[in-house]
Amino acid sequence: MMMIRTSARPLVIAPPAIFRATHRHPVFRQVNHQRRQFQIRMSSSSSSQTVEHVVLFNIKPSADSTQLAAMVDGLNGLRSMDMVLHLTAGPLLRNSSPSLTFTHLLHSRYRTKEDLANYSASNTHLSVVRSSVLPICDDLLAIDWMAEDLQGPLDVKPGSAMRLKLVKLKEGLGDEEKGKVIKVFGGLKDKVEGIEQLSFGENFSPERAKGFSLASLGVFNGVKELDLWDAVGENEELSKEKGEVRNFVDNLVVVDYVVL
Repeated sequence: MMMIRTSARPLVIAPPAIFRATHRHPVFRQVNHQRRQFQIRMSSSSSSQTVEHVVLFNIKPSADSTQLAAMVDGLNGLRSMDMVLHLTAGPLLRNSSPSLTFTHLLHSRYRTKEDLANYSASNTHLSVVRSSVLPICDDLLAIDWMAEDLQGPLDVKPGSAMRLKLVKLKEGLGDEEKGKVIKVFGGLKDKVEGIEQLSFGENFSPERAKGFSLASLGVFNGVKELDLWDAVGENEELSKEKGEVRNFVDNLVVVDYVVL
């Protein structure tokens, strides 16, 4: 399947008032009230923060190459929108998640939550969703977080490899346990050789996240560097830290993606 590197922006689903023709689609049924809640939450972030937006798609097996190309090209075309700092969309390299099936990923960045909200409600974005995504998408998971003091370029270069991890915590845990998991995420940059950039944080858009509340995104120079990390394995310190928080985790999503 050929995919052209154009621009795209995150997939944020519109509410019934805008999406009257499609709001009963199974993928979006549970988030018909999203826009109202999203607007209530929208407040600008500080200059030291970057808004991360990731969408995982499960595309129907019946989708043909023409439909897939139209979806990927349409999403990447959203990259030209003024509020989008970075956007990439395409097929996953690997999905290591045993309980959830995904085939494609979209990752984008914004300066503020307000920019993300404006993107999500734009007619340009909604047109791509209606025409190219809804007809072939079986399911999706979307998650948003604030990355503090993100190091490196916001526009991730083509060919870079990304590893996305999403954590669903067990019910009844407090801030202390959640903080320990976030600490493990934050320590990856110094404990994993080859990571060029690390972003992590707590989800602020629960409606589409299927209960996953924490996310980390590691950017590597390429697939070779990502595979080398897997081959070498974790150091003793990192392995110990992960072991200490493993009992806090109810579910985990791990996917790899190569930036188009």
